[in-house]
Amino acid sequence: MPNRSGATAEFKLSITRALGDQLADTLDGLTPTSLDQDALMLEVADRAGVYELFLDGERVYVGKAAKSLRERLLQHWRKLSGRTGIDMYRMAYVCVYVDEDLDSAAPEKLLIKKYRADGAVPWNTNGFGNKDPGKERDTTVIESNHFDALYPIDLDFEVDLGDSLPRTFEGIPMPALLKRVKRILPYNFRYGTSSANAREYAGIMVPAPSAPVSARELFALITEFLPAGWQVTALPGYVIAYPDSRTYRSALLWWRNENGRVLETAGPREFAQAATIKETEDEL
Repeated sequence: MPNRSGATAEFKLSITRALGDQLADTLDGLTPTSLDQDALMLEVADRAGVYELFLDGERVYVGKAAKSLRERLLQHWRKLSGRTGIDMYRMAYVCVYVDEDLDSAAPEKLLIKKYRADGAVPWNTNGFGNKDPGKERDTTVIESNHFDALYPIDLDFEVDLGDSLPRTFEGIPMPALLKRVKRILPYNFRYGTSSANAREYAGIMVPAPSAPVSARELFALITEFLPAGWQVTALPGYVIAYPDSRTYRSALLWWRNENGRVLETAGPREFAQAATIKETEDEL
């Protein structure tokens, strides 16, 4: 019998790998453009697609927008503009519009897998794309390689409350002020909104700043007029305000009103040993 061992072979068609390679080639052919708010509004369409972010020319993040690339990139611009250690002129992006049928293939995951093999896209595994982790994670000591540990929130960010807030000669109602601060800050501000909490500050009026102030100054002002026993805490990635007196180990600082005097205390800023962080990017 003739030896046919060399006459057979197996062939495996990897459509997803071919798709990932084609997407990578398309993105590689684009010129990274500055991540600028005004430019994004003019140049990026309100369409689904895949995008990449660059820091100092290095590809650091791959993401997908299921509905609007413009909104997703503006979201990233806003987040990054409120961080220390990153100047926005160092950030750039490229993006590709994709058909709806391609969305089910998770094109961004194909690219992440491809780039991660070469040690690229570090922000896809350091928590950059994560939303507010929720109150149960406030006391967690975050890893030293977490995005929030590397690039903490900027408490010197200038805040302009504008003229549309309800005001009287007594000032601004605390509920309206808290809502406005939450809306305009480039990082999350979470505060007690339960019925019991809201009743505590419902009738409080806060003197309106006459000019734009830093977030640090604004949180000190809020603390001064919050009820006794409340604490405003700046964590690496967001700020919280609750009836509280805990020491948060990863906190940047916190404010407390003690006998009518606002005390600002530097936090421990403790971080855990670096680890791989699972990414949970929410779609728009």
